Amino acid sequence: MARKAFKFRLYPNRETEKKFYFTLNRCRELYNACLSERKDSYKLHERTQLSHNPETGQVIAATMIANQRISPVTYYSQKRDLVDIKQDREEYQDIASHVLQDVILRVERAFQNFFCRLEKGQTPGYPRFKGRDRYDSFCYPDGAGWKLEGDRLHLTKIGDSKVKLHRKIEGTIKTVTIKREVDQWFVVFSCEVEAPEKLPVSYEDVGIDLGVTHLATLSNGEMIEHPRYYRHAKKTLEKRQQALSRKKKGSHRRTQAKKLIGRAHKKIRNQRRDFLHKQSRQIVNRYQVMVFEDIQIDNLVKRPQPKQDEQGKYLPNGASAKGGLNQSILDAGWGLFMEMVTSKAEGAGRTVLKVNPKYTSQICSTCGTVRKKTLEERWHSCDCGVEMDRDVNAAINILALGKQHLGGKRPTSATA
Repeated sequence: MARKAFKFRLYPNRETEKKFYFTLNRCRELYNACLSERKDSYKLHERTQLSHNPETGQVIAATMIANQRISPVTYYSQKRDLVDIKQDREEYQDIASHVLQDVILRVERAFQNFFCRLEKGQTPGYPRFKGRDRYDSFCYPDGAGWKLEGDRLHLTKIGDSKVKLHRKIEGTIKTVTIKREVDQWFVVFSCEVEAPEKLPVSYEDVGIDLGVTHLATLSNGEMIEHPRYYRHAKKTLEKRQQALSRKKKGSHRRTQAKKLIGRAHKKIRNQRRDFLHKQSRQIVNRYQVMVFEDIQIDNLVKRPQPKQDEQGKYLPNGASAKGGLNQSILDAGWGLFMEMVTSKAEGAGRTVLKVNPKYTSQICSTCGTVRKKTLEERWHSCDCGVEMDRDVNAAINILALGKQHLGGKRPTSATA
């Protein structure tokens, strides 16, 4: 069995929409309260541990959380406290109990993910409080509290809303999530469905080099153009952001200006996702083995470090050009594209590999000679007579590394 989400537009009336906002705000308050309680609890149980820095010879005081996963405040204790909360705060009685319980479960998962990142040595990212614009959904985590009849969705203690069912819902509905996107409402049905059938085995493999001139260059010479949705909408965004800056804080007009900016960003996001979904589906349907570079996108889009001379005066560091490059990388959506290809490959019985990107653009794909090139050089020319596009050469090298990783074996099922 597999999980599949179906997202549909909701059209609530004014009364129902007010209840949506009411439920969303109360859930956000509960989330922040539970997070604050856990944060205070961990502070009471932290200890200071002395560590020695071998490079400087200094003794450093490092604050550590004792027994990271052990705290008097747990998911179950906070869940039991809901009874008292409902007695003290009567407004919470107008919200279904399992919706509130799911909010506490979100806090639990946020801390579980935090400790998981700590164990892996990643940048942890401590769970943070949610503002009005950062908490935009609430969930009915089981089969109770909702009912779908035709194109009407009934929610306990909220009411009915019209749903635009533009496609058939498959499988068994497990959870129902109400989500706000700018000023529109959606319902997401998470369904348990049978695993999709594997695609017939393909005998074509491909190396994929991601870039900003072209979204992707394939090892067979084909290229997927970069649609640059953000770049095309940049002037519209600038005008709307300038209009927002002129509005008085807290005013109704400022709220409307913020919605216009949100709609513009939403359109860009939807265009990008639609394009990447279509391209990733075509690639997965055609190729059996797809090889990408293991790119650390977070490192690529970092700001350049400031440069100073001996007198402390700041020197040009190329921040403006780097900012433009960062925008193009983020606009391309490399991470989302690789994620979509990987997800579709798992269900189709395809193989996705990631290889070390070191020197893939510099090595000649024919003779193996290192031909160093700057970023401005877009053509690969070698003494062995090979003349080709720099990105095509890199894609061929990426595919070769992928085949080397497989060791000559031809996989017939999805791996990563």
